[in-house]
Amino acid sequence: MALGDSFTEGLNDPGEGGHYRGWADRVAERLAADEPAFRYANLAVRGRLLDQIVTEQVPLAVETAPDLVSLCAGGNDLLRPGSDPDVMAKTLARAVRDLRACGTDVLLFTGVDPRDTPLMRRLRGRFAIYYLHIRSIADLYGCHLIDLWSMQGLRDWRAWSDDRLHMNEDGHRLVAARVLDVLGVPFDDWRKEWPARTVDPRTKRREDALWMREHLVPWVARRLRGVSSGDGVDPKRPDLAPWTP
Repeated sequence: MALGDSFTEGLNDPGEGGHYRGWADRVAERLAADEPAFRYANLAVRGRLLDQIVTEQVPLAVETAPDLVSLCAGGNDLLRPGSDPDVMAKTLARAVRDLRACGTDVLLFTGVDPRDTPLMRRLRGRFAIYYLHIRSIADLYGCHLIDLWSMQGLRDWRAWSDDRLHMNEDGHRLVAARVLDVLGVPFDDWRKEWPARTVDPRTKRREDALWMREHLVPWVARRLRGVSSGDGVDPKRPDLAPWTP
C-alpha cells in the first residue's frame, strides 16, 4: 500500500484513464512481474497534509496489514508558515510505530534538497531538520529509507514538470529505480547523469516569469482561499487488489 500526497499519487507522470502513473505504480508493476499473486493499493491524494494522511490513510493500512507500506508525508506542511518539523516528526513516528506493530515493513522517504529552488531554499533548514528526523525514525523502527536528498539526478530541472513542484516521467522513473534498488529488486540504475547544457540568462528569466504567472500565483491564491488541489479527489487505487496497468 502506498500512502501520501501528490508525490505518491504520481503527479505529473501521465498514466491511463486520466490518472497519473508515478513511481509507486512503476514499482508495483515491477514487483508484480515476479509475483503473480502481488496486490497493490495507492491511497495517496494530492495536497494532503501530514495529519490528514495519518488520520485518513494510515488506519486503513494498519487494518489491512500489507507486507509493505510506503509512507511519504509532510512536504505540503513544510511549505506552510508556522510548521514545526519537530512536532511533525512526532506525528510521523506514531504512525510508523502503528504500522510496524502490525508486522508491516515500511518505506520512508527524505525529500529532495530544495537549495536549487528560489523560494523553497529559504526553508531549507526546516526541510533538513524534518528529513533528519525521518532518518532517525527509520533507524529506530527498522524501516527502509529512500534518500532522495542524495539523488543528484533529481537536482536537474529536466526531472521536473513545469510547476517545479512535481516530478515528470523521468523523475518518477528515477525514484522507482531507487526504491527497487533499496528493496533489492533488479531494475534501472537511479544514478542518472544528465548531458551538460547551457541556459541563456534571458531564457531563464522568461521561464521564471512564466512559472510565477502560471504556477506560483495560482498556488498562493489557493492557499489564501483555503482550497486544496486534492479537494474532491479520490485515491486512484483504494483497495488492495491484483496489479493492473
